[in-house]
Amino acid sequence: MNDNEKLRVVLATHNAGKIRELADPMADFGIEVVGLSAFPEIGEIEETGTTFEENALIKARAVCAATGLVAVADDSGLEVDALDKGPGVYSARYSNDWESLPGESVDKRNMRKLLFELRDVPPARRSCRFVSCMVAVRPDGRELVVRGTWEGRILEEPLGENGFGYDPLFWDESIRKSAAQLTRDEKNARSHRGNALRALLARWSDFMAGKS
Repeated sequence: MNDNEKLRVVLATHNAGKIRELADPMADFGIEVVGLSAFPEIGEIEETGTTFEENALIKARAVCAATGLVAVADDSGLEVDALDKGPGVYSARYSNDWESLPGESVDKRNMRKLLFELRDVPPARRSCRFVSCMVAVRPDGRELVVRGTWEGRILEEPLGENGFGYDPLFWDESIRKSAAQLTRDEKNARSHRGNALRALLARWSDFMAGKS
């Protein structure tokens, strides 16, 4: 690869929010990020792991094998201490056992269930964190695994219009804002996924050179 040629990396997700959060920082390293929409032949990848690390590796290995390209996968979720660190790896499908209200998105249904489960929990006991495990897998089988977290607490009602997922309920006490009140750059500077990505990129050169 010459200096003007970008390395094409497949991000193992259809989630446009995740792709946007990762594409710009990785572009600074000469990396072109594409999502799974560029590879419609790859079907749904079943996440059968019980940890973020296991699920991220399942996705990255499958996408790397299917495309022959370096694959990066993130598995992330919300851990709420009062719910024994749930919903955890089930964050995206937390409310699958609930019916949606008319016009209600999955994200809003997930938040509605979370607020219901925490209805009797006072603010002081609503501590939580976002967790992101990010992995990269090369076609030669070499793997890199990193992890990032973001500490906060769950609000009693949504606040803010930005972001996705549980962002409107996640309160960062140190800046006194919800994740959904932050710009994309502000969020990337603090978030679990931003922290995991910085850890990944710190080791990226060695990983691609076969040293990590």
